Amino acid sequence: MATAWKIDEFIGSMTAASINTTSAYASDVKQFEEWISRLKINTPQLVTRDLVRQYISFLTTSQKAKRSVTRKLAAIRRYFAWHIRNGTLKTDPTTGVRTPSGTGRLPKVLTKEQLNALLTCSNPDVPEWKSSRDTALIELLYGSGLRVSEVCSIDIDSINDRNNTVIVMGKGSKQRQIPVSEPSVLAVKHWLKFRHEVVSEETRNGAEIVSDATALFLNARGHRLAPRDVRRIIDERALTPTHPHALRHTYATHLLDNGADLRAVQELLGHSDVATTQRYTQVSKERLKSAYGASHPRA
Repeated sequence: MATAWKIDEFIGSMTAASINTTSAYASDVKQFEEWISRLKINTPQLVTRDLVRQYISFLTTSQKAKRSVTRKLAAIRRYFAWHIRNGTLKTDPTTGVRTPSGTGRLPKVLTKEQLNALLTCSNPDVPEWKSSRDTALIELLYGSGLRVSEVCSIDIDSINDRNNTVIVMGKGSKQRQIPVSEPSVLAVKHWLKFRHEVVSEETRNGAEIVSDATALFLNARGHRLAPRDVRRIIDERALTPTHPHALRHTYATHLLDNGADLRAVQELLGHSDVATTQRYTQVSKERLKSAYGASHPRA
Protein backbone atom coordinates (compact mmCIF):
# COMPACT_ATOMS: atom_id res chain seq x y z
CA MET A 1 0.00 0.00 0.00
CA ALA A 2 1.22 3.49 -0.88
CA THR A 3 0.33 4.77 2.59
CA ALA A 4 2.87 2.41 4.10
CA TRP A 5 5.62 4.42 2.46
CA LYS A 6 4.71 7.62 4.38
CA ILE A 7 6.12 9.76 1.58
CA ASP A 8 4.11 12.81 2.63
CA GLU A 9 5.50 12.55 6.16
CA PHE A 10 9.02 12.27 4.77
CA ILE A 11 8.57 15.38 2.61
CA GLY A 12 7.06 17.20 5.59
CA SER A 13 10.26 16.54 7.55
CA MET A 14 12.35 18.47 5.00
CA THR A 15 11.63 21.83 6.59
CA ALA A 16 14.91 23.46 5.55
CA ALA A 17 14.68 22.45 1.87
CA SER A 18 13.33 24.66 -0.90
CA ILE A 19 9.99 24.02 -2.61
CA ASN A 20 11.81 22.90 -5.76
CA THR A 21 13.90 20.39 -3.81
CA THR A 22 10.98 18.89 -1.89
CA SER A 23 8.94 18.65 -5.08
CA ALA A 24 11.77 16.84 -6.88
CA TYR A 25 12.38 14.47 -3.94
CA ALA A 26 8.67 13.67 -3.65
CA SER A 27 8.55 12.84 -7.35
CA ASP A 28 11.72 10.73 -7.18
CA VAL A 29 10.61 8.66 -4.19
CA LYS A 30 7.13 8.14 -5.64
CA GLN A 31 8.67 6.94 -8.91
CA PHE A 32 10.76 4.43 -6.97
CA GLU A 33 7.72 3.26 -5.00
CA GLU A 34 5.73 2.80 -8.22
CA TRP A 35 8.56 0.90 -9.91
CA ILE A 36 9.17 -1.44 -7.00
CA SER A 37 5.46 -2.12 -6.47
CA ARG A 38 5.54 -3.94 -9.81
CA LEU A 39 7.76 -6.47 -8.07
CA LYS A 40 5.07 -6.98 -5.41
CA ILE A 41 7.08 -5.00 -2.85
CA ASN A 42 4.51 -2.96 -0.94
CA THR A 43 6.45 -1.59 2.05
CA PRO A 44 9.87 0.05 2.42
CA GLN A 45 10.79 -2.62 4.98
CA LEU A 46 10.98 -5.21 2.18
CA VAL A 47 13.37 -3.21 0.00
CA THR A 48 16.86 -4.72 -0.29
CA ARG A 49 20.16 -3.35 -1.57
CA ASP A 50 19.92 -5.54 -4.66
CA LEU A 51 16.52 -4.07 -5.48
CA VAL A 52 17.87 -0.53 -5.21
CA ARG A 53 20.76 -1.49 -7.49
CA GLN A 54 18.29 -2.98 -9.98
CA TYR A 55 16.37 0.28 -9.98
CA ILE A 56 19.52 2.36 -10.62
CA SER A 57 20.42 -0.02 -13.43
CA PHE A 58 16.91 0.38 -14.85
CA LEU A 59 17.26 4.17 -14.82
CA THR A 60 20.66 4.00 -16.48
CA THR A 61 19.56 1.66 -19.26
CA SER A 62 16.53 3.92 -19.80
CA GLN A 63 19.09 6.54 -20.91
CA LYS A 64 18.45 8.87 -18.03
CA ALA A 65 21.15 11.54 -17.63
CA LYS A 66 23.77 10.64 -15.04
CA ARG A 67 22.98 13.79 -13.08
CA SER A 68 19.29 12.82 -12.98
CA VAL A 69 20.10 9.29 -11.80
CA THR A 70 22.41 10.70 -9.12
CA ARG A 71 19.66 12.99 -7.84
CA LYS A 72 17.11 10.17 -7.76
CA LEU A 73 19.49 7.99 -5.75
CA ALA A 74 20.13 10.92 -3.37
CA ALA A 75 16.37 11.27 -2.84
CA ILE A 76 15.94 7.55 -2.12
CA ARG A 77 18.98 7.58 0.16
CA ARG A 78 17.56 10.50 2.16
CA TYR A 79 14.17 8.81 2.33
CA PHE A 80 15.54 5.60 3.86
CA ALA A 81 17.80 7.60 6.21
CA TRP A 82 14.62 9.27 7.48
CA HIS A 83 13.13 5.82 8.19
CA ILE A 84 16.28 4.82 10.08
CA ARG A 85 16.09 7.95 12.25
CA ASN A 86 12.42 7.26 12.99
CA GLY A 87 13.13 3.65 13.95
CA THR A 88 10.87 2.18 11.26
CA LEU A 89 13.86 0.52 9.58
CA LYS A 90 16.95 -1.16 11.02
CA THR A 91 19.12 -1.34 7.90
CA ASP A 92 19.50 1.09 5.02
CA PRO A 93 19.14 -0.64 1.62
CA THR A 94 20.91 2.23 -0.15
CA THR A 95 24.19 1.67 1.73
CA GLY A 96 26.97 0.88 -0.74
CA VAL A 97 24.84 1.68 -3.80
CA ARG A 98 26.58 3.94 -6.31
CA THR A 99 25.61 5.49 -9.60
CA PRO A 100 27.41 4.17 -12.70
CA SER A 101 30.81 5.68 -13.39
CA GLY A 102 31.24 8.12 -16.24
CA THR A 103 31.71 11.81 -16.71
CA GLY A 104 28.14 12.51 -17.75
CA ARG A 105 27.23 15.55 -19.77
CA LEU A 106 29.31 18.67 -19.29
CA PRO A 107 27.50 21.94 -18.55
CA LYS A 108 26.66 23.96 -21.65
CA VAL A 109 28.61 27.21 -21.99
CA LEU A 110 27.20 29.96 -24.17
CA THR A 111 29.25 31.40 -27.02
CA LYS A 112 30.01 35.11 -27.23
CA GLU A 113 27.37 35.48 -29.95
CA GLN A 114 24.72 33.65 -27.92
CA LEU A 115 25.48 35.74 -24.84
CA ASN A 116 25.38 39.03 -26.75
CA ALA A 117 22.01 38.09 -28.27
CA LEU A 118 20.55 37.47 -24.81
CA LEU A 119 21.86 40.78 -23.49
CA THR A 120 20.51 42.79 -26.42
CA CYS A 121 16.91 43.47 -27.36
CA SER A 122 16.72 43.31 -31.17
CA ASN A 123 12.94 43.72 -31.43
CA PRO A 124 11.96 47.43 -31.82
CA ASP A 125 8.32 46.62 -31.02
CA VAL A 126 9.10 45.54 -27.43
CA PRO A 127 8.07 48.20 -24.87
CA GLU A 128 11.00 49.89 -23.17
CA TRP A 129 9.88 48.75 -19.71
CA LYS A 130 10.05 45.14 -20.90
CA SER A 131 13.37 45.41 -22.72
CA SER A 132 14.98 47.14 -19.72
CA ARG A 133 13.57 44.56 -17.29
CA ASP A 134 14.68 41.62 -19.43
CA THR A 135 18.18 43.01 -19.88
CA ALA A 136 18.58 43.64 -16.14
CA LEU A 137 17.32 40.11 -15.40
CA ILE A 138 19.76 38.47 -17.84
CA GLU A 139 22.66 40.66 -16.68
CA LEU A 140 22.10 39.38 -13.13
CA LEU A 141 21.76 35.74 -14.20
CA TYR A 142 25.09 35.92 -16.01
CA GLY A 143 26.88 38.63 -14.02
CA SER A 144 26.28 36.96 -10.64
CA GLY A 145 25.64 33.34 -11.64
CA LEU A 146 22.23 33.25 -10.00
CA ARG A 147 19.76 30.39 -10.08
CA VAL A 148 16.40 31.22 -11.63
CA SER A 149 14.66 30.81 -8.27
CA GLU A 150 17.17 33.21 -6.71
CA VAL A 151 16.72 35.97 -9.27
CA CYS A 152 12.94 35.69 -8.96
CA SER A 153 13.15 36.08 -5.17
CA ILE A 154 15.22 39.29 -5.23
CA ASP A 155 13.59 42.31 -3.63
CA ILE A 156 14.38 45.93 -4.51
CA ASP A 157 16.32 46.46 -1.29
CA SER A 158 18.31 43.23 -1.79
CA ILE A 159 20.70 45.07 -4.11
CA ASN A 160 23.24 47.43 -2.60
CA ASP A 161 24.51 49.75 -5.34
CA ARG A 162 27.03 51.35 -2.97
CA ASN A 163 29.18 48.22 -2.77
CA ASN A 164 27.70 46.37 -5.76
CA THR A 165 26.36 43.31 -3.95
CA VAL A 166 23.10 41.42 -3.85
CA ILE A 167 21.62 39.26 -1.10
CA VAL A 168 19.88 36.13 -2.38
CA MET A 169 18.13 33.17 -0.80
CA GLY A 170 19.64 29.97 -2.16
CA LYS A 171 18.91 26.28 -1.75
CA GLY A 172 18.01 25.11 1.73
CA SER A 173 16.97 28.67 2.63
CA LYS A 174 20.65 29.64 2.83
CA GLN A 175 21.23 33.36 2.42
CA ARG A 176 24.39 34.65 0.77
CA GLN A 177 25.77 37.99 -0.34
CA ILE A 178 27.53 38.03 -3.71
CA PRO A 179 29.09 40.65 -6.00
CA VAL A 180 27.08 42.29 -8.77
CA SER A 181 28.76 43.39 -11.99
CA GLU A 182 28.77 47.07 -12.95
CA PRO A 183 26.67 46.38 -16.10
CA SER A 184 24.12 44.61 -13.88
CA VAL A 185 23.88 47.57 -11.50
CA LEU A 186 23.40 50.01 -14.40
CA ALA A 187 20.82 47.73 -16.02
CA VAL A 188 18.86 47.41 -12.76
CA LYS A 189 18.89 51.20 -12.25
CA HIS A 190 17.57 51.65 -15.78
CA TRP A 191 14.79 49.09 -15.18
CA LEU A 192 13.76 50.82 -11.95
CA LYS A 193 12.96 53.95 -13.97
CA PHE A 194 10.21 51.96 -15.72
CA ARG A 195 9.11 49.56 -12.98
CA HIS A 196 6.23 51.84 -11.95
CA GLU A 197 4.62 51.24 -15.35
CA VAL A 198 3.74 47.65 -14.45
CA VAL A 199 3.00 48.03 -10.74
CA SER A 200 -0.62 46.97 -10.34
CA GLU A 201 -3.10 48.86 -8.17
CA GLU A 202 -3.24 46.05 -5.63
CA THR A 203 0.55 45.95 -5.46
CA ARG A 204 0.77 49.73 -5.18
CA ASN A 205 -1.73 49.73 -2.32
CA GLY A 206 -0.09 46.75 -0.66
CA ALA A 207 -3.51 45.40 0.22
CA GLU A 208 -3.28 41.94 -1.26
CA ILE A 209 0.13 40.84 -2.42
CA VAL A 210 2.89 42.01 -0.08
CA SER A 211 5.52 39.89 -1.82
CA ASP A 212 4.88 41.59 -5.15
CA ALA A 213 5.18 45.06 -3.64
CA THR A 214 8.83 44.44 -2.75
CA ALA A 215 9.82 42.35 -5.78
CA LEU A 216 12.55 43.70 -8.04
CA PHE A 217 11.25 41.99 -11.17
CA LEU A 218 7.56 42.11 -12.09
CA ASN A 219 5.56 40.70 -14.97
CA ALA A 220 3.12 42.70 -17.13
CA ARG A 221 0.38 42.25 -14.51
CA GLY A 222 2.53 43.69 -11.74
CA HIS A 223 3.24 40.36 -10.02
CA ARG A 224 6.62 38.92 -9.05
CA LEU A 225 8.28 37.04 -11.90
CA ALA A 226 8.06 33.24 -11.70
CA PRO A 227 10.67 30.78 -13.09
CA ARG A 228 8.43 30.03 -16.08
CA ASP A 229 8.41 33.77 -16.89
CA VAL A 230 12.22 33.78 -16.91
CA ARG A 231 12.34 30.79 -19.26
CA ARG A 232 9.95 32.62 -21.60
CA ILE A 233 12.13 35.74 -21.55
CA ILE A 234 15.24 33.69 -22.40
CA ASP A 235 13.39 31.95 -25.23
CA GLU A 236 12.38 35.30 -26.75
CA ARG A 237 15.98 36.47 -27.06
CA ALA A 238 17.98 33.27 -27.52
CA LEU A 239 19.52 32.43 -30.90
CA THR A 240 18.98 28.72 -30.17
CA PRO A 241 16.96 26.94 -27.45
CA THR A 242 18.69 27.92 -24.21
CA HIS A 243 17.96 26.97 -20.61
CA PRO A 244 18.37 29.85 -18.11
CA HIS A 245 20.81 27.70 -16.14
CA ALA A 246 23.24 27.95 -19.07
CA LEU A 247 23.95 31.53 -17.95
CA ARG A 248 25.02 30.22 -14.55
CA HIS A 249 27.21 27.58 -16.23
CA THR A 250 28.78 30.27 -18.41
CA TYR A 251 29.42 32.52 -15.40
CA ALA A 252 31.25 29.77 -13.50
CA THR A 253 33.27 28.63 -16.50
CA HIS A 254 34.35 32.17 -17.40
CA LEU A 255 35.52 32.74 -13.82
CA LEU A 256 37.64 29.57 -13.87
CA ASP A 257 38.91 30.33 -17.38
CA ASN A 258 40.27 33.60 -16.06
CA GLY A 259 42.02 32.13 -13.03
CA ALA A 260 39.42 32.31 -10.24
CA ASP A 261 40.02 30.02 -7.26
CA LEU A 262 37.78 26.94 -7.20
CA ARG A 263 36.74 27.51 -3.57
CA ALA A 264 35.85 31.12 -4.34
CA VAL A 265 33.66 30.00 -7.24
CA GLN A 266 32.03 27.44 -4.95
CA GLU A 267 31.19 30.22 -2.50
CA LEU A 268 29.84 32.48 -5.23
CA LEU A 269 27.61 29.74 -6.64
CA GLY A 270 26.36 28.68 -3.21
CA HIS A 271 27.41 25.03 -3.66
CA SER A 272 27.53 23.09 -0.41
CA ASP A 273 29.93 20.53 -1.93
CA VAL A 274 33.03 21.55 -3.89
CA ALA A 275 32.58 18.43 -6.05
CA THR A 276 29.58 20.12 -7.66
CA THR A 277 31.78 23.07 -8.63
CA GLN A 278 34.62 20.88 -9.90
CA ARG A 279 32.71 19.84 -13.01
CA TYR A 280 33.29 23.35 -14.34
CA THR A 281 37.04 22.74 -14.24
CA GLN A 282 36.46 19.94 -16.75
CA VAL A 283 34.62 22.39 -19.00
CA SER A 284 37.56 24.79 -18.76
CA LYS A 285 40.00 22.00 -19.69
CA GLU A 286 37.90 21.08 -22.71
CA ARG A 287 37.82 24.73 -23.80
CA LEU A 288 41.62 24.95 -23.47
CA LYS A 289 42.04 21.81 -25.58
CA SER A 290 39.71 23.23 -28.19
CA ALA A 291 41.59 26.55 -28.28
CA TYR A 292 44.91 24.70 -28.56
CA GLY A 293 43.65 22.50 -31.38
CA ALA A 294 42.27 25.46 -33.30
CA SER A 295 45.20 27.83 -32.75
CA HIS A 296 48.49 25.90 -32.48
CA PRO A 297 50.17 25.14 -35.82
CA ARG A 298 51.49 21.79 -34.53
CA ALA A 299 48.31 20.67 -32.78
